[in-house]
Amino acid sequence: MQALLDTLAPGSDEWKLALSLDPSRLPAHIAVIMDGNGRWANQRSLPRVAGHKAGVEPVRTTVESCARLGIGSLTLYAFSVENWKRPQSEVETLWRLLRYYLHREMPALMKNGIRFKAIGRIEGLPPSVRHELREVMERTAANPGMTLNVAINYGGRSEIVDAVNALLDQARREGTLDRLRLDEDLLASALHTAGQPEPDLLIRTSGEMRISNFLLWQIAYAELYVTETLWPDFDRKELLCAIQAYQKRDRRFGGIHASGQRNLDEPILEAVPVPAR
Repeated sequence: MQALLDTLAPGSDEWKLALSLDPSRLPAHIAVIMDGNGRWANQRSLPRVAGHKAGVEPVRTTVESCARLGIGSLTLYAFSVENWKRPQSEVETLWRLLRYYLHREMPALMKNGIRFKAIGRIEGLPPSVRHELREVMERTAANPGMTLNVAINYGGRSEIVDAVNALLDQARREGTLDRLRLDEDLLASALHTAGQPEPDLLIRTSGEMRISNFLLWQIAYAELYVTETLWPDFDRKELLCAIQAYQKRDRRFGGIHASGQRNLDEPILEAVPVPAR
């Protein structure tokens, strides 16, 4: 927490928000659906790729802020298995932006001790992208700080299918297929996020009230926070507001309030009335 406060102007809104947070109740894992790049560009009569380019800076701010806060894991939804349906020129631009980000941010990843991990069907990506991702993962593997998961060619359903198939293949190799019995712990051990805590907080920008096939297994008990702000406008203040809202939640994991009463009227999603800028 102090590492973040040291970068903020005393008395600023961000500084006040950071001071309002309880360091003992920070989410161990934050997941983010980065949505709204295209709409941001359309509102400005710009090509969609301009929105993707503008979305690079919020990634940098979010990663750095979470690392300074001491968040253990951050997962960003960058490219879904469905995104291949987009125009080829847009997809190719996304790969160029990803490679640009990795090159530019490598010093910051090392300085902040961030461990980078690409999750998804990486084998389905262009060879040049696979090479870049593997190089960054290898160079940061020993870093002791926050784990940054970037979901690329990712889908929650495909992750679960791949995990089951991996367990079946392992059992065949070991000759234990006839004795294989799946349970929650075994399946979780084969997911891309194995060994990491499940997300406590899932943030979605652009106001859309859906999960979009993201971390379907892992977010079973995540607190969901939806803001109308489009991703290129998502800044440190927005992130701190999301964490502040998370700390106000009564997390029961299917249980009951301390009073013994379960609140059946509590909304599952909180839509935050922040106008898109």
